Amino acid sequence: MTNFDLYNPTNYIFGKGQIAKLSELIPKNSKILLAYGGGSIFKNGIYNQVKSALSGFEIVEFGGIEPNPRYETLMKAVEIIRNEKITFILAVGGGSVIDGVKFISGAVNFEGDAVEILKKRVLFKDVSKVIPFGTVLTLPATGSEMNSGAVVTIEATQEKLTLGGSALFPKFSICDPTVVASLPKRQLENGVVDAFTHVMEQYLTYPHDALLQDRFAESILQTLIEIGPDVVKNPSDYKLASNFMWCATMALNGLIQKGVPSDWATHMIGHELTALYEIDHARTLAIIGPNLYRVLFETKKEKLAQYGERVWNVEGNSIEEKAEKAIRKTVDFLHVMGMETKLSNYTSDYEKSADFIVNRFEERGWKAMGEKQNITLEKVREIVEMSY
Repeated sequence: MTNFDLYNPTNYIFGKGQIAKLSELIPKNSKILLAYGGGSIFKNGIYNQVKSALSGFEIVEFGGIEPNPRYETLMKAVEIIRNEKITFILAVGGGSVIDGVKFISGAVNFEGDAVEILKKRVLFKDVSKVIPFGTVLTLPATGSEMNSGAVVTIEATQEKLTLGGSALFPKFSICDPTVVASLPKRQLENGVVDAFTHVMEQYLTYPHDALLQDRFAESILQTLIEIGPDVVKNPSDYKLASNFMWCATMALNGLIQKGVPSDWATHMIGHELTALYEIDHARTLAIIGPNLYRVLFETKKEKLAQYGERVWNVEGNSIEEKAEKAIRKTVDFLHVMGMETKLSNYTSDYEKSADFIVNRFEERGWKAMGEKQNITLEKVREIVEMSY
């Protein structure tokens, strides 16, 4: 197991009726920017619960944060915070809203052109330089409610880029699984697959000696496989909804990544497909992931075989046979979860994507990716073309 630091200061507040605690969690006399996305929080009652809990606070509202939040939109919120002298931000939404608020939090006092936060992947480490924020989670998927990373899209250049740092953990996150009952089928499917792939990025590398970390990861994968199809069919089942929400948080709150190698190339490639074609994030992961495993088969086959044995109970006469079965089981699960696994299922313009992505990575200097830094631009091209 490699050396690691584990730091996660987020106060995670889980269960029914927890939104009522907002007034205890936000500092008194705060002036709050209430940030949200579209209209779902008005339909499912979350908005009314939040406003009721914040009675007595001065609130400025900022709606319209998009799925794959746009830099251009978020900068409008930054100006509001500066002009209104906002002292606390409350993100009410899913990962996109929370990611957007992380950017807003860091951008308000950033010296220089705020687009450089994304271009240079700035890490914010000084809590005195950011605006504190909390979250009310409405869509389990990204784990953004308990981590310090974020992904933001620059619409003008069709780039989907990251930021983060220890200063960008939420002060608290309220996670009430009853919100799952109001989510559309497509969002539920996306959430399960997003969480599943988050685990795979940190787990499906090569064998190592972090035994407990593997077991943590495998247990999340097994749970998502068990409950994923059922929570889509019956989202009002609290047992299913609560386990789904906790899995999504545990998949990316930092715990299973400590002391182990990780990959993240599936995400890096998938982000470009979202930027180029507006394909849902989780669905880009379903397109790229299995083909990345195929192209990197020789360096991942031992871990693929372990995953197949422990998570899917596959059997075989060789590591290669078990690894191949594991990939097929993964693709079958993605299909059960409503995912298409070919880019051509989403766009007829797919043949330009390999050149687009390879050129983008080359411009950024991303010439070697993955846990062994062996995913070259040539392999990126092979993965994308195999995904057509």
